[in-house]
Amino acid sequence: MPADPSILNPSDTFVHRHIGPTDADVREMLALVGAKSLDELMDQTIPAGIRQQGPIGIGPGRGENELLEELRGIAAKNRVMRTCIGMGYSGTITPPVILRNILENPGWYTQYTPYQAEIAQGRLEALLNFQTMIADLTGLPLANASLLDEATAAAEAMMMCWHIGEQNRGSFFVADDCHPQTIALVAGRARALGIECVVGSPEEIIFSGTSLCGILLQYPATSGEIHDFGKLIESAHAAGVLVVMAADILALTLIKPPGEWGADIAVGSTQRFGVPMGFGGPHAAYMSTRAEYARKMPGRLVGVSRDSAGNPALRLAIQTREQHIRRDKATSNICTAQVLLAVMASMYAVYHGPDGLKKIARRVQAFTSALAAGLRRLGHDVPESPVFDTIRVRPNGLPADSIISAARSLGFNLRNFGDGSIGVSLDETTSRRDVEILIESFAGGSTMRISVDQLAGDNLPNHLARSTPFLTHAVFNSYHSETEMLRYIHQLQSRDLSLAQSMIPLGSCTMKLNGTSEMLPVTWPEFANMHPFAPADQTAGYLEMFARLESWLAKITGFAAVSLQPNAGSQGELAGLLAIRAFHQHRGQAGRNICLIPVSAHGTNPASAVVAGLKVVAVACDEMGNIDVADLAAKAKEHRDDLAALMLTYPSTHGVFEESVKEICSIVHANAGQVYMDGANLNAMVGLCRPADIGADVCHLNLHKTFCIPHGGGGPGMGPIGVAAHLADFLPGKKESFGPISAAPFGSAGILPIPYVYVALMGDAGLKRATEIAILNANYMAKRLEGHYPIVFKGKNGRCAHEFIIDCKHFDTSAGIKVDDIAKRLMDYGFHAPTMSWPEIGTLMIEPTESESKAELDRFCDAMIAIRGEIADIEIGKSDRSDNPLKNAPHTSAAIASDHWKHPYSRELAVFPAPWTRIYKFWPAVGRIDNPYGDRHLICACQ
Repeated sequence: MPADPSILNPSDTFVHRHIGPTDADVREMLALVGAKSLDELMDQTIPAGIRQQGPIGIGPGRGENELLEELRGIAAKNRVMRTCIGMGYSGTITPPVILRNILENPGWYTQYTPYQAEIAQGRLEALLNFQTMIADLTGLPLANASLLDEATAAAEAMMMCWHIGEQNRGSFFVADDCHPQTIALVAGRARALGIECVVGSPEEIIFSGTSLCGILLQYPATSGEIHDFGKLIESAHAAGVLVVMAADILALTLIKPPGEWGADIAVGSTQRFGVPMGFGGPHAAYMSTRAEYARKMPGRLVGVSRDSAGNPALRLAIQTREQHIRRDKATSNICTAQVLLAVMASMYAVYHGPDGLKKIARRVQAFTSALAAGLRRLGHDVPESPVFDTIRVRPNGLPADSIISAARSLGFNLRNFGDGSIGVSLDETTSRRDVEILIESFAGGSTMRISVDQLAGDNLPNHLARSTPFLTHAVFNSYHSETEMLRYIHQLQSRDLSLAQSMIPLGSCTMKLNGTSEMLPVTWPEFANMHPFAPADQTAGYLEMFARLESWLAKITGFAAVSLQPNAGSQGELAGLLAIRAFHQHRGQAGRNICLIPVSAHGTNPASAVVAGLKVVAVACDEMGNIDVADLAAKAKEHRDDLAALMLTYPSTHGVFEESVKEICSIVHANAGQVYMDGANLNAMVGLCRPADIGADVCHLNLHKTFCIPHGGGGPGMGPIGVAAHLADFLPGKKESFGPISAAPFGSAGILPIPYVYVALMGDAGLKRATEIAILNANYMAKRLEGHYPIVFKGKNGRCAHEFIIDCKHFDTSAGIKVDDIAKRLMDYGFHAPTMSWPEIGTLMIEPTESESKAELDRFCDAMIAIRGEIADIEIGKSDRSDNPLKNAPHTSAAIASDHWKHPYSRELAVFPAPWTRIYKFWPAVGRIDNPYGDRHLICACQ
C-alpha cells in the first residue's frame, strides 16, 4: 500500500506548540461547559449573521525550521550598509550581556505593564534608572518612563505647551533645522487640533504680541550645528512662550544640557543607547520637564513610595492623569511606554557609566572632527561651526549625486539634502577605516592619503560644553564588569513576574505565548541594523515581508488596505480617526466632528478622539453592558449633520459578542458617519468573523496582543490599521493622508517579523483554532468560577467571548474585602491579578488566552476558589475582618521570617496557600504599596 503523503509534511509544525489544551483537554472542557463540539460553542457565542464563511485565505500552517529558512532568504534581500544618514537614527553597539539577557530573554519581554507594582519591582527600578538618566542628561528634574519615538514625543510636547497655556495661544513654532520627519509629524498633529504650526528660522520669530504657546528647537540641528540658544530662550520666556528642545542623548554628555539653557521641555530618542535601528523602531523616546508640569506630562511616570513595612517601594505615580481615568479630559492618548527599550537604554547607561558614555561621545566627536578636517583639505565647504556627530558638506567641483553614489559603492549611505549639500553622520560603530573610506568617496578618484589620527580634534567652545556632572548615583557607577552587570540584570528580573512564571490572565490585554521562533528574527542583522530612510533598493526584504503581512492582515479583517505605520494601539486609534476626518474633509464635510463613544469604551478611545480634533458624545449601555441601541440611534440622528464616527469595541469591553452590531453600524452609516472598530479584542474574531463584515470602516490591530508581539513590560507595541476601500487613500503615507502618524514610514518595523512568523506558522486552520480555544478557555473558566463569583455579563446564550468579568463588589459589605485585596492575595498564590475594576468598579476581568494549558487554567481557578474560601472564613467570623491573609497580602519572605509575626493566621497559610507554591514560589519583592503616599511625596528619580 502507498504511504500516506501527509507523512512527508514537516514534523515541527507550530499550532500544537502555541495552543495549550490538548484534544483530550478540549473534550473534557466542552463537557463541562455543556457544548458537544467547538463548532456548537462558536454557534452559541457568535451571532450567526456575522460568521465568516470559508477559510481566511492564507494557506496551511508551516514548519518552524522551514519558515525561518524562508525568512532568512527574505532578510538576505536587505542590503545592510554603513549608515551615515543621521536624522536621529544611529548605529549602536548593543552590549551582548544586554542583548542576551534582556532583549532575547522572556523573563523581560513577557512582563505586563507594572500595574501590580509589588511583583514588578525589577522593571520599575530599571525604569526609575531610565528617568534618572534622562533627568540628569537633560538638566530637567522630571522625566517620564519613555514615549514612542522622537517625532511623536515632539508632538506630545507641542500639545503639552498648548494645554499649559490653557489653549489661549493657538500657534506653535518649529525650527526649520529640526529633523524633517519631526516637522512633518508635528505639523500634521497640529492641523488635527487646530493649532497653527509655523516652520521657519528661529531668528525670524517676533515675540511681541505673539500667539505662540511654544517653540521647538533641534539640538544639535539636523545638519549638525550646535547653536547657542541663550538669547532666544530668554526672549521666548519674556514673552511667556515655552521652549522645547529635541536633544541628542549622547551629545548631552558633552554639550550644555537643555535645562541649563532654560528649556521647559526636552524630548528625544534613546535609540543610540544600545537599541538597534530596526528600520525605525521600536525605540524609547524620552521627555523631561519642570516639576510643576508633572500633571501635564504624557506617558507613564515611575515614583518612589513605601510598602506596608515602611520600606521604599516603586510604583506608577499620579495615574489619575492618565487617559484611562481622564478619558476625553486627558491631554494625551498615550497609554503605554516603550518599556523593554527603555530598560535596554537605561542598562546601557548603567553598564558604561558616565565615564564610559563620555568616552563613546568623545570618540564620535573626534571622528567627526577628523572627517570635517579631511574634507576641507580636499577643498569642500564644511562649516567651521561646532558639531557633534554630523556635518553638512557642500562639495566643491563634484556633483553631490556622484559623491553619494561613490560612497554607496563603497558600502556607505549618505544623506542627500536635495540642495547640492550632503549630510554625513557618524556613530559609536565608526572606525578609522570608515572615516578613510568616507574621505575617499569625496576625493573624486584621487588616491590622496590622509591620516585620520592627525586630523582628530575638538571643536566645542567652552560656552557650549557641559560643565555639570551627571549619573553620579551608585547604580551608574557599580556594574561595569560583565559579571556584575549580569548579576544586576538577573537580580531585577527575579523581582518581576512574567509569563516565565505563570499565566497573566488580564482581560482586554492578552498575554499569550510569544513563540521563540517568532522572536528569533528580530535580532538578525538584516532586520535590526537597517536605517528607516535607507534607499528602497536596499530594503527589498523588508518591503516583501511588509507586502505579505499587509495582505494577510487584510484577509483576516476583510479590509481593502492596511497601514503598518502606527507604532502603538493608541496611534492606531489616532490614525484611523484621522483617516476618517480626512475622508470627510475630502468630501467637503470638514464640519463632521462628533465622535460617538459608548461609556464602556477603553479610555484611549475618547482620548484619541480629542487628539484627532473630535468632540466626544457618550452613548449609554444597557444593564447587560451592550450598547443601548435606542440611545445610539437618538444621538446619531441628533448629530446627523456633524457626525464623524462611532468608536466601537468588538467583542465588547464586557467580553460579549453583541447581537445588534450590524444594526449599530447601519445606524451610523445611515447618518453619514463612519464606524471605527477598536481591535483590542480581535483575538476573539480571527477566522470566525471579520471587522469589515460587521460593518466597520476602519479597525486598528493590536499586534502586541492578537499577533504575538510581546508586551515587554508595557511596550513595544504596534497598532496597524485596516480600512475599507473608500478610506485607502487617507492612510498614513498616502496622497490624501492627514500626515505621518509615526517618525518612521513603517513604524516599529523591527518587530514586524513576529506577527509575520506567527501568521505563517499558524495558517488558516491554526489561526481559527487559536480563536476557538481562546473562547473555550474563557467559557471553561467562567463555568468553573460561576458557583463562587457572579459572572457580570453574558451573551445571548449565556456565553462569554474570550474574556469574562466576575463581580467582587459585594465582598466589601460581607467581609470588608475589596477587589484590591483579592488582587494582592493572588500574588501569594503565584499569579498576576486579572484586570481590576475595569470596565466596572469592583470587578475582575479574566482572559486566559489560547496558549494556556488546561492545567494552568485549573490552577488559577483553584486559587480563585481558595481565595473565595478565605473570604467566606471572614464572613462567618472564622478569620478576623481586618487582620487576615487578604488584607495583609502580599506576604514577603522578610515578613514571614520576622520574629514579630503577630497575625492570627499561620505563616504557612500566608505564603504556602496552595500545593504548587511549595514546588515553586514566586516571592513578591515588597509588601503592599502605599500609593497615596507616593503621590503626596512625589519622587521620580534615584535618590
